[in-house]
Formats: sequence, C-alpha cells, structure tokens
Amino acid sequence: MEQVNEREDFTLVTRKPYFGLPTACPICLPVYIYLKFARLPFHLAFNSTYPDSDIIPYVESGTYVACNNENGGVIECLKKDGIVDLDNGYQSVPEWISMKALISSWLEEALIYELWVGSDGNSVRKIYYPDLAWPIGKVLFLQQVRTVKQQLGITKENSDRREEEIYNRASIAYRALSTRLGEESFLFENRPSSVDAILLAHVLVTLHALPETSLLKSKLLEHGNLVRYAEKLKTEFVEAGSSSSIPPFPSDPSSSTPRKGPSHWSSKPKPKPKREKTEEEKTFRRRAKYFLATQLVAIVLFLSVMNIYDISEPELDNEGDIDFD
Repeated sequence: MEQVNEREDFTLVTRKPYFGLPTACPICLPVYIYLKFARLPFHLAFNSTYPDSDIIPYVESGTYVACNNENGGVIECLKKDGIVDLDNGYQSVPEWISMKALISSWLEEALIYELWVGSDGNSVRKIYYPDLAWPIGKVLFLQQVRTVKQQLGITKENSDRREEEIYNRASIAYRALSTRLGEESFLFENRPSSVDAILLAHVLVTLHALPETSLLKSKLLEHGNLVRYAEKLKTEFVEAGSSSSIPPFPSDPSSSTPRKGPSHWSSKPKPKPKREKTEEEKTFRRRAKYFLATQLVAIVLFLSVMNIYDISEPELDNEGDIDFD
C-alpha cells in the first residue's frame, strides 16, 4: 500500500455531469457519494476521452491511485488502504450483506438493462459519448448493446422471459429495501455506509437519467420512502456544500448555456501549479492517443460487415434505427 499524506489533496476522476447530477455515470456516482458521506475533501475532475475504459472512476492523491478495475473497485480500495471506511462493523451483519447483494446484483442488472436495451440510447450517449462524433458513438453503442445482452443472457428466443425476470427481481429488491429503510435517514444504525452510497446512486440515476416512460422508474416510484430518502440525501450531500473546485452540473441539453463544459475545460485555462502525472495517468493518456483512430477503423470494419452479411436479428434491426439526435 502506498502511503498517503493526510494533507495531500484527493482528486476523483469520473465521467461528465449530466441530468443535474455531479456525474451521470452509474459506476462513478457511488464513489462520489461515498466520499461525500465520509466528508473527505476532494477535487472533482472529468475524463471522457476513452469512454469504454474500466479505469474510471479513480481517486488519486500524490503517488496514490485507486482505480475502478482494481481490488473490487475504488470504494474497496479506499477501505483496504485505510483511507476511509464507512463499513466498519457491518461486514458481519447478515442483513447488511444481503441488502448490498440485492443492489449490486438485481438492481444493477435492471439499470444496465434499461440504459442499454430497454431505452432509445439517449441517456447512455450523454453519459458515455458526449464528445464523440455521431458515427463513432453509434458503433460503440451497438457494440455495447451486444455485450450487455451477452452479460444478461438475453437471446432472441428468451428476450421476453428475461425482461420479465429482470423487472420482477427489481420489484422484489425495491420492496425489501423500502421495508428495511422505513422512514430512517439511512439503511443501518442511522449512519451512512457503502450500501447507502450505491443505493442512493442507483435511485438518483433511475429518477433523473431514465425517461418518463421507464418501467424501472415506475416501479421505483411505487416506494415513496425510497424517493424521499434519495432527494433528502441529494440535498444534504450532493448539492449542499459543494466546493469551488466542482463545476456546475448541467441538467438539460436545451439549457441556455452553450455546451462548452465548465470554464476549466476551455482552450485557455487559468495557470495553475503543475504536478507530476502518475503512471496510471501516463498509461491512460498513451491509450487515449490511439482511441479515435482505432474507432474509425472499427466503423470501416462494421460497415464492411454490414454490407457482406445480412443481419436478420430483430433486436439489432431495431437498435440500428436508434436516433441519437
């Protein structure tokens, strides 16, 4: 474990904000909320150069880096490395373990399904591909839809059955969590833990990023205490007390402010002291240099395959008609 000086600044790197959230990424938002629950001061930075990277989110401080693809994710790294642990005393509580499993399996599965398979793709475009040209974003979207279907075990033959199963499990999970929460501020012992962080992130993304026609959102709205819980904690921890290093959170593409991003993304940022980049950052930047070129090649290959083979799968035909505009 690398030593971290308590006085060193922490930086959380996530995907960009949207839908009125500090980051619209369902994987990044729990880490942001966890750090807010822990009241650990940190700077927030955004990186959308490599949208399919499994490194994001990551936390860095000096030479210390905790990445999403290491040791069970950023939150687990922060706990194991002794930086911040909100779960002390909970790991042996059976109900805490079961609630965490419900959110991390059934609810995560349902949200992934809604974002990639059960919707028109507009939300994921804003979350993952906001800066990419339309053709590149569309190819990446179609590739990810195939991957998600494989992960969820969805085929042409079982798609209806799997959809029903996914939503039934989500309903069961919401009922269990609603019963456990009651009218308390947190799920356990009236203090936050990582389970609250992942639940709050799930509820906020479901409420704010999914369309009004979302079946998952409608099932969530049946449980008023979960909605009140999320909005209350959003006000207390997400919106209140934001440091000056955190830019405003855009909520709608039709906003009167042009989509140029926060001021510190401009082509002429204000001078600030330079720090030596970590090895993770150097590797990340090296990979990013080749990203656009490789995706352009992917487009050519994809179009070639489309011309050679007649893709007869109904689901793909529907997905191919998705309009990102």
